Amino acid sequence: MIKLKLFGREYCSLCHVMKDQLLVQAAGRFEFEWIDIEDIDALEALYGELVPVLTDEKGQEICHYHLDQAALDARLAVLG
Repeated sequence: MIKLKLFGREYCSLCHVMKDQLLVQAAGRFEFEWIDIEDIDALEALYGELVPVLTDEKGQEICHYHLDQAALDARLAVLG
């Protein structure tokens, strides 16, 4: 199963929108882990104001701010 990571903050509305979009699409295609970067200094330094940030399992960014469907589909095709 393809594994992705979604970095964001619990209070971020854009983060919740992307999380909801991924939940709808995930079934059988991929899994994703939600990671709240609040109070994790290394992740705050890395992603800061870019959240939400969707990456693959190796940390390569797929998209940030909004779900880029074309970028997600392309990455899934490569990883699949």
